[in-house]
Amino acid sequence: MSNIKTLDFSFRAAPFPGKWLMNAANISFSYQNDAPLLINGLTVAVGKNDRIAIIGKNGKGKTTLLDILAGELQPQTGTIQYSQNLSVAYFGQTNVNRLNPQKTIEQEIMDTNSDCSKGVARKICGTMMFSGDNALKKVEVLSGGEKSRVLMGKLLVTPANLLLLDEPTNHLDMESIDSLVEAIEAFDGGVIIVTHSELILNAVATRLIVFDNGKVTVFEGTYQEFLDRVGWESERVDEDEDNRSNSRQNKNINKKELRRLRAQLNESRSKTLGPLQKMIVDMEKNIMLLEKDVETESLALVEASEKSDSKAISRLSVSINKLNNRIAAIFKKLESLINEHDVKSKEFEQRLTELQKEC
Repeated sequence: MSNIKTLDFSFRAAPFPGKWLMNAANISFSYQNDAPLLINGLTVAVGKNDRIAIIGKNGKGKTTLLDILAGELQPQTGTIQYSQNLSVAYFGQTNVNRLNPQKTIEQEIMDTNSDCSKGVARKICGTMMFSGDNALKKVEVLSGGEKSRVLMGKLLVTPANLLLLDEPTNHLDMESIDSLVEAIEAFDGGVIIVTHSELILNAVATRLIVFDNGKVTVFEGTYQEFLDRVGWESERVDEDEDNRSNSRQNKNINKKELRRLRAQLNESRSKTLGPLQKMIVDMEKNIMLLEKDVETESLALVEASEKSDSKAISRLSVSINKLNNRIAAIFKKLESLINEHDVKSKEFEQRLTELQKEC
């Protein structure tokens, strides 16, 4: 995502008359019969207005659980009952592999919903930062972050009463994350989200599914209530081990110090990302101007062809080719800058999360 302006998210809610969307009872799962269970005896009921966050360290089974709840994996034991009127929209990091590389972004959006008109698809493309002719790019030329934006666009035109979101903020800046939070809050349905972002957790989650120290449990409450009342068992184990050799450090920073450190981090973030944002905006403007030049030259070429003006045809053909080469070169630099911006933005969010944990 180019991270230049806030994205206008708005999920489409499908009608749902009942109270419960699904009930998972005593489900267990492992990818190999002789391997330890990733999920063991989990029972959870998902309500119409639930905001459930799945939390835990990487590789512990969070995405696997989301796949099971989506019906893409079958539990080895236990059952999952789905409401007759359940309609699921699933945003998963690995789902980019399901995009058709030969389709354009616009086609992918339109093919998601038969009621989606070309005008609506173009609007969604613009929301996902594929404005104008960028909507006609083929999926095969897109970066990983751009493909994730296409998936999110498909989600916006999918009527659903249950959203399953796997790390949806990976390619969003802070303002777009705020917009996503607002869309989740306004959504008339249930939401289950896998995220490491404490900003999302504190803003959205009212229930938790916690992967911690080899177990998976349901916590009825917010993320802050979980930290205050339960906390991470794995972190307590790690702390006990660390205390044998090193004294605990950086645990006594008061709130005033936390505000100061956060202010410093935000200032550093602005100084780092600000110039990148300006360069991206300038490049996008430059591309638009060059595309207009191509359009003008192309019209002139048509007129020259009608008049059989060979000199003008030759000159205009060379000019158009040079303009297209310049556009392609700028697009390449632009993609590199966007990826750099995404990486640095994610690093700053991670540093903020670590600072909050430290304090």
